[in-house]
Amino acid sequence: MERTKIDLWVGIFVALGVAALLGLAMKVGNLTSNNLGKTYSVSAAFENVGGLKPNAPVKSAGVVVGRVADIKFDSKTYEAIVNINIDQRYAFPKDTFANIYTAGLLGEQYVGLEAGGEDDSLKNGDKITQTQGAVVLEKMISKFLFSKASESESNSEPAAATPEN
Repeated sequence: MERTKIDLWVGIFVALGVAALLGLAMKVGNLTSNNLGKTYSVSAAFENVGGLKPNAPVKSAGVVVGRVADIKFDSKTYEAIVNINIDQRYAFPKDTFANIYTAGLLGEQYVGLEAGGEDDSLKNGDKITQTQGAVVLEKMISKFLFSKASESESNSEPAAATPEN
């Protein structure tokens, strides 16, 4: 009798541990915080979306106001088209800026909306025209190294001799 009681408690403890790990995995994967009501859809074109994924948060002033619905590639403009669902409680001006940010140094990427000053608001099906893509760390490092290499080359070249008359 005592052995089965211990086995029962161990089983309950293991089941609670598995449930906690599942809940943590759902939280990290942004699968639990989908408390959006009715939404309207807008799109934005970015040169580079980095590691942005569908269901990533859309934030304004640090508050989640929407989610990324999907990401597609436009073969005519060679840009990524990001479709965003924004909660209808939040109205943004038509001249809103959409930027892709990274939460922390190696965190998830999200879309940040910065409201403009126009009176007309975005409506279902509108396109955000002012965007800034993700900052790619490798691209920044290569630009920095290339500029330093070209600086050192220009400093090491001898000055051209001028003929004396």
